[in-house]
Amino acid sequence: MKGFLYLEDGSVYEGNIFGKEGVVTGEIVFNTAMTGYEEILTDPSYAGQIINMTYPNIGNYGTNSFDMESNKIYAKGLVVRNLCNIPSHYMSEENIDEFLKRMNVVGIHGVDTRSITKKIRDVGTMKCVISNKEMSVEELKNNIDSYQWDLNFVEMVSRKSIEEIQGTGPRIGVMDFGIKGNIIEKFKKLNCNITLLPWNTTFEEIDKLNLDGIFLSNGPGDPEVLKDTVKTVKSIIKKYPTFGICLGHQIIALALGGNTYKMKYGHRGGNHGIYDVERDKTFIASQNHSYAVDRESIKDKSIIVTHYNLNDNTVEGIKHKSLPVFSVQFHPEGSAGPEDTDYLFHNFIKNIKINKVKKSA
Repeated sequence: MKGFLYLEDGSVYEGNIFGKEGVVTGEIVFNTAMTGYEEILTDPSYAGQIINMTYPNIGNYGTNSFDMESNKIYAKGLVVRNLCNIPSHYMSEENIDEFLKRMNVVGIHGVDTRSITKKIRDVGTMKCVISNKEMSVEELKNNIDSYQWDLNFVEMVSRKSIEEIQGTGPRIGVMDFGIKGNIIEKFKKLNCNITLLPWNTTFEEIDKLNLDGIFLSNGPGDPEVLKDTVKTVKSIIKKYPTFGICLGHQIIALALGGNTYKMKYGHRGGNHGIYDVERDKTFIASQNHSYAVDRESIKDKSIIVTHYNLNDNTVEGIKHKSLPVFSVQFHPEGSAGPEDTDYLFHNFIKNIKINKVKKSA
């Protein structure tokens, strides 16, 4: 079926609809990963966004229940150059067209994704409409104007109640802002006793759970929308060893007195170069974020920058000078992507053990 992609700047791309038929509006972003499209689609951090894949061939190894990072697709749509609906992989359960149909997500293929990516790099992320019908200027404007940038997407993707996953190791409280499944798997492999918490759990509720440390997950949207959560984290970091990833990293920076800002087009892909200052070593990392920590804002805040991005020098990791608190912007569990920075999970457990010794002394 013929379809159209309309960008906020007036550009129109003609292609073919796959997945669900209909009209969808969102923020268009691009991802440079060569593999991992299923993990990307099911990452809750993409809530409200339409994903333009730069790798030209998508769908060649199909989809399966094992590679999903959550129980659904939170992205609004998918844009690809060449669609492969005859997958070749022993684990494939359904092709990507069937997968998107089942998830009620609109896709468009046969469009010039390179041109779209270059435009986003020049102009920045913008609103976008995918439609299975030609639209008038008035219809297009109404759809574009109706999309809101500043919604609390975390509330939409977070779990609604506390969940326990038993383990024999330290008791970890995991604040779910849109957590990816493989982050939970990392903690399970470390034998952690995991308590999964809704995004709006208060410090008073957390403090009753007899936890050893707190993890702040990845998630979608603007961290400055989460003002009450930032207040909660201000109390958490004074008492508990704390580790944050992606949105969790940004929230820790805000709680410590820093600021965040929206990037022109963000970082999305599995091949970003990261420099670890303390190890004097470069790593390749998976990323997905629109916002970053303002380096100037964290000066003189008892914060040390531990990692930075080798492409644009943005802050990729911080730690507190005296508290057992640290965070990174990238995804060390590497799904989809490399696991070069897996050591950060072990650093968190080490901080918890040291803190328990200090408390018992």
